[in-house]
Amino acid sequence: MKVLSALISSLTLLSLNFVSLSQAQAQTQGFQFESVPVTVFGNGCPSGNAQISLVGNTLSVTFPRFQATALSPKVVSQSCNLRIGLNVPKGYKVQPINLRYSGSTNVPQGGSAALRVRPVFQGKVIPSRNDLNANFPSGSSGGWVKDVAITGDTIDACANPVNSVFGINTTLIARATNVAVGQRTQIGFNGIYRIRFTFTRC
Repeated sequence: MKVLSALISSLTLLSLNFVSLSQAQAQTQGFQFESVPVTVFGNGCPSGNAQISLVGNTLSVTFPRFQATALSPKVVSQSCNLRIGLNVPKGYKVQPINLRYSGSTNVPQGGSAALRVRPVFQGKVIPSRNDLNANFPSGSSGGWVKDVAITGDTIDACANPVNSVFGINTTLIARATNVAVGQRTQIGFNGIYRIRFTFTRC
């Protein structure tokens, strides 16, 4: 009898967990921003349009790659900024919680490079738990990845649809002030931002 009771309890718990998981998946898969227009601008932005995709709870923004290249003994700064229009349908609360992006560097001896990322949501700079920026010292070479938790404000569209803007300002700085003649410092951005959200039904 005890074995039977334990089995029934286990099956009930498994069923409840399955229902909860199914509801969470349905909630995420069923959500769609009504439209996500994107504006790209800055002295480092190559020509080309940005592309948007929403898979699960992750919004991917793909735009042309860009880089900063400095020949000895120069310093070069290149920026590319995004403005993403988020039209949230009625009945949801939406909050950005994570930002992922990547690129590469090639810094010779005597040089350095820097990445500066500044996300803005609903007119406010978004705080992060870890540093969104990165500094690359002399001799750095290869790829880099940033995967950072952020704490943006929540869009409350429970009563009415809400139109908002998510912005990301990206600056790449290449310094070649002390590198050998003829060498160059390079830092590149892969051109993909992945923004993870929470979508909660009201």
